[in-house]
Amino acid sequence: MPDDSPTGDGLDEADIHDVLRNDRRRMVIERLGDADGPVTARDLSETIAAREADEDPPPRNVRQSVYISLQQTHIPKLEELGIVDYDENSKELRPAEHASDVGIYMEVVPKYGLSYSEFCGGLGVLGVLLVVGAETGVPVLSDVGAAAWAVLVFTVLVASAAYQTYAQRSSLVHRLRE
Repeated sequence: MPDDSPTGDGLDEADIHDVLRNDRRRMVIERLGDADGPVTARDLSETIAAREADEDPPPRNVRQSVYISLQQTHIPKLEELGIVDYDENSKELRPAEHASDVGIYMEVVPKYGLSYSEFCGGLGVLGVLLVVGAETGVPVLSDVGAAAWAVLVFTVLVASAAYQTYAQRSSLVHRLRE
């Protein structure tokens, strides 16, 4: 049974998962996180339409369809949940109070690929296999030596941790908290 408890003073997990299961809402949040200031609904519709159509500039009908769905469905939902602030007059969006609640889930639970913990776990298993293989005389692995494999895996682990730390400093979560 899913945990619907609020994340601190923030959104319920059910609301967060509801927001993130829609590609357009997820793209709105990503675009706001990448922007240095407010983003117009028009800019959002062009960006999202280009990604969906895999064409830049996107076809007019796709751009219009995206714009209408943003205006009628997605922006009101995100605004109601306190994820974005939308100015009807200027048609500009900004991250709101609960944007960081959703941003954390976007970073920890990637849409595609491996999470950082899965990557580290896989790297650890690979390291053990390389060291055991080198120690048991597997050709090529034993030529390099167990210590060299251990140092290589450790170096990759440290480099990935450094990259992860660097990426999070300018990440969506930190931008949304500003």
